[in-house]
Amino acid sequence: MKSELKNYGYIVLGSLFLAYGVVSLFLPNALVTGGTSGMALLGHYLFNFPVGVLMVAINAPLLLLGTKYFGKHFTLRSIVAIGFTSLCIDTMAAFGFQALSRDVILAAIFGGIAVGIGLGLIFSGHASAGGSTILAKIVAAKTTLKASTVMLIIDMCIIVSIAFIAKNIDLALWSLVSIYITAKSVDMFLTRGPSKKVVHIVSTKIEALCEAIVEHLGKNGTIVHGEGIFENESKRMIFLVVENARIPRLKELIQTIDKEAFMVVMEASELLGRGH
Repeated sequence: MKSELKNYGYIVLGSLFLAYGVVSLFLPNALVTGGTSGMALLGHYLFNFPVGVLMVAINAPLLLLGTKYFGKHFTLRSIVAIGFTSLCIDTMAAFGFQALSRDVILAAIFGGIAVGIGLGLIFSGHASAGGSTILAKIVAAKTTLKASTVMLIIDMCIIVSIAFIAKNIDLALWSLVSIYITAKSVDMFLTRGPSKKVVHIVSTKIEALCEAIVEHLGKNGTIVHGEGIFENESKRMIFLVVENARIPRLKELIQTIDKEAFMVVMEASELLGRGH
């Protein structure tokens, strides 16, 4: 119960950061961010619909599909995160929150940081602020594309769209810069390091953990066999390379399946190849 309250505390604070970045920096300067939030901003610029309403409309069907891929608890927290973020965006816009800056360069930089911090907090609460990750996972499961590639394609489509809508290539380029800054801010906020981590997990419930990891995080991983230094006892360990944003989800899976499991997270300073 205490840990769940902590999760929702992160979600509320993250939603406020995300909403403020959108209302005070992105909207006044016609910038977009990535994922479903970016889609909602595009819809606002095209049809003048409230951004928050569009976020709910876009994410609702994706979240329903996401239950299969991410589990009920993660989906419920994501519904709260998206709903509260949407409410905050439309409330701030209705009360006329003033633009923090009308300089598109400053808006791209600091808007990206604000949204990145917001997303980092929401990820720390074991939730998601958008359904683009769900869409990417579904496409990746049915095609040869990787989820990260699908998300990159979604973001590039958003960037191209804002260039056509605004008839201003500069806005598209600064939006691209903002998306990059957001991604780096999330990485730094979650783990203060590179975008991926090397994870070693020692557990007596290896099979159950492997099944959960494959279902929720992907198929890349290796089981390492070894011996303990005490009485030469046989041990097995899972070796993974995991994206920073998925570390909280991995911790949650391990705690759910085996509270006695031992987990070590290390920096992945250089990676070569497609996975393990």
